[in-house]
Order: sequence, then structure tokens, then C-alpha cells
Amino acid sequence: MVEVVAALIWNRGRFMICQRSKNKSRALLWEFVGGKVEKGETKEQALIRECREELDITVSVGNEFMSVTHEYPDITVHLTLFNATIKEGEPTLIEHCDLKWITSAEIQNYEFCPADSEILAEIVNIYGDSVETIKYSNKRRYAVRDKICTN
Repeated sequence: MVEVVAALIWNRGRFMICQRSKNKSRALLWEFVGGKVEKGETKEQALIRECREELDITVSVGNEFMSVTHEYPDITVHLTLFNATIKEGEPTLIEHCDLKWITSAEIQNYEFCPADSEILAEIVNIYGDSVETIKYSNKRRYAVRDKICTN
């Protein structure tokens, strides 16, 4: 089993998703930014490193949103998703081919990696599928960044 971490980053009622490169497994599927935990790293350290490597941003890692285990044909992953905020930098596409800020109502418009399905269902369960619900919940529960990424 491979330990993987990812970030749930909110900005003005929308959360960040990234599209995998066409050269990687699960090519062109959408996911949360993150990656494998390396030997000797905490999950939080790994998430900070991955966000820097993949998007050239520094994040503040918050509490765990949830974790799931998923078996792909080629790998089994234990994915831990953390709430996070961008502390420094603007997201830059280094590892991914696209980046979007979406609401939970827009989840259905994207094809995500299968490991994310339970997480996405929980986001809809908590925030519903309306932008207003997300904005209200976001202000109450999460720090919100002042700028929206224009990439």
C-alpha cells in the first residue's frame, strides 16, 4: 500500500482540482493536488513538498478532511486529504495540464480519479450542491484566500 496525501484548498467558495498529465497513469483525470509520502516524511511535510513541486505554492496544512483506501489494478493507495490554504505563491502548472476552481455543484462536469469518489461524495454531503451553501460553509469552516487563480 502506498501512502498518498492531497490538499483540499478552498478559495471564495470553490475548491482546487488539477488535471493529470497525459503521460501519467490515469491520464487526464482530475484530482486534488498532492502525491506520495516519502520515507522519513510526515504526511503534512509530504503535502507541503508536493504542492511546491507540482504547483510552486507553499501551503499551510490544516486538519484531515478524510482518508480512503482504493485499489487500482496497478497500485493500492491510502489517500489522506487535508484541508489546506495557500500561504505563498500563485498556482503554476508544473506537473498538471490544467487547474480549475470548482463548486461541489460542478463536480459532475469532471472525470476524477476513482480514489477521489468517496471524498467528492463527502464534499457534496457537507456542502450540498449550491454555490451559496458552499460560500456560507466555507466562511464558517475554512480560511479563504483573497485571490482567485486565473490559470
